[in-house]
Amino acid sequence: MKIHGPNHMNMNPYKKQIQKQAELEQSGKQQDKIEISSEAKQMQEANQAVEARQKKVAEIKQQIESGEYQIDPKATAQKMIDFWTNK
Repeated sequence: MKIHGPNHMNMNPYKKQIQKQAELEQSGKQQDKIEISSEAKQMQEANQAVEARQKKVAEIKQQIESGEYQIDPKATAQKMIDFWTNK
């Protein structure tokens, strides 16, 4: 006498998974989509300020290399004092 379990039929346990994959492939390929948030747009616009700052730094570097850049020690000291006293 042979005893067969509940799965005695020739069933592939992965058949449902294979069918799901086939259905997804037949339904068509989805296209990628991108959305830029308002914060990201603002950051891109802020990049213009960065470019202006880089231009200013390049000008100062050029002045330092040519020896034309003059430092005012009193103004530097005053700004340091203002910074540390939170004025």
